[in-house]
Formats: sequence, C-alpha cells, structure tokens
Amino acid sequence: MARGLNRVTLIGALTQTPELRYTPGGLAVLELNLAGNDLFTDEQGQPREVPWYHRVKLLGRMAEFWNEGLKAGMAVFVDGRLEYRTWEQEGQKRSSLEIRAERVEALNLEGKPNPTLTDARGQERLREGLNMVMLVGNLTRDAELRYTPQGIAVARLGLAVNERYSTRQGGEQEKTHFIEAQAWRELAEYASELKEGEGVFFLGRLVNDSWTAQDGSKRYVTRVELSRLERLARGTARSGGGGSQSAKADGRAGKVDIDEGLEDFPPEEELPF
Repeated sequence: MARGLNRVTLIGALTQTPELRYTPGGLAVLELNLAGNDLFTDEQGQPREVPWYHRVKLLGRMAEFWNEGLKAGMAVFVDGRLEYRTWEQEGQKRSSLEIRAERVEALNLEGKPNPTLTDARGQERLREGLNMVMLVGNLTRDAELRYTPQGIAVARLGLAVNERYSTRQGGEQEKTHFIEAQAWRELAEYASELKEGEGVFFLGRLVNDSWTAQDGSKRYVTRVELSRLERLARGTARSGGGGSQSAKADGRAGKVDIDEGLEDFPPEEELPF
C-alpha cells in the first residue's frame, strides 16, 4: 500500500478581502479566493498563460490570526492539502474537493513590474502565480483512455490518498481523499497501462471544470491536470478485497482532526468566478 502524500502549493492574489465566519459549533472559518496565471510552453514552443481561481479554507486559530491581515489584491503563499468531503443535501449525497491551508504567508511584491492584472470582473490576478499539486496514492480504478475528435489522447484516473490523524480525544483515525486526475497526449497513453490498486506519484496543476446537471443546476469539479506521472515499485494494493483495499491508510500524517464541527457546514458549490 502506498504511503500517502498530499501537498498543494499556491501563490496568487486575493480577489477580495476575506470575511471570518463561524460554524454552528463555533469553529472559525476564513476562505481565501486566490487567482493567478500558470505560465508554460506549449508543444509548438509558444509561451502560454492560463488563468486559475481557487478557494482556500483556513480553520480554527489560523483563520482568526489572518482575519485582520489580508486584503483584496495582496499576494499570498499557501501550503496545504486537498480535502475530500461528503455530505447530504436535500436527500442527495454530495462531495467536494477543497484546499485546506496549513501555512499562509503574505508576500511582498515591491520592485516587481506590473505583478498583477485586472480580470473582467475587476479582480486582481497574479501574473506569475504558482499552482502545484503533488500526490502519492493508489488508483481507484483502471485508467480510462479515449481520444478527442482531433485524435488527441486523454486519460482519466482516480486516486485514493490515505492519511492517519489524531482526534481531539487522543484517538487515531484513518481518512481517504478521493481525487480525480487527467493526463494528455503521450502521458495519457503511458497512463493507459495503469490498473486499479497501483501505487503512483502525481505532479500537476489544480483546475476547475463546470457543467449543467440534468436538473438545470450548475455543478463544479476540481481535478489535477498531470504534468508528470510515476509508477511506484511498491505500494500496490493487491488482495481479495479489490478496490476497497485502496482506501486503507498506511501513512501517518500526525494531524489533528479539525473537521470536528464542520459536519453541519457543507461547502458552497458556487466558485467565486
């Protein structure tokens, strides 16, 4: 079983001044809406800029500490992890993939020429942002390969990242974060050989997609667009339990369960852009 790794690093500009709020149980929550540009070179050797917008959640003392210090337009560094959550709404089971901050730093952009730009909504976005995700886990299903009408290969993958944490009562629990990923072109064709249960390392960027559900409501999904994928020599889940085995934890994160108090506080589905 692969020992889990779950890291998200973002550098972006705050699109608005965050506002502190509390759950019914008294847990402080501060949401940072960050925006930036990903800079990379495409297959034709041309530079490209791709905008991104992400919501980052701060909880507890960290939320209260940063409540007065962050303003719209500031550049912020965030180090954290992806958090998979499920809840029920109007009798239907819903899920989300959130960014949970573990460290936040305000950045000084003094001396940088035109570090931000203004988008169509009047929000600031960092020109040279950072949007990086590193994951280690086990595949929840065989890779799914298909081709676009233009003949470009694309593969969809599901990953289970496991962690252990300590509760406030001193006990230990296990949790699994389920993350969707996508690879393109040669990387997609390489990924097509991967099977359920295999241990893998993912490196990529976090993206949001949206679509309209059958009931007319707007839905969103957050996934990782892969730039690198490695198969682990060990860490493969192989036993009679099949896919359910990939949901067991082996790594030890040593974190306190800060989700206590969030059960009746489901995330907002509408993203701030």
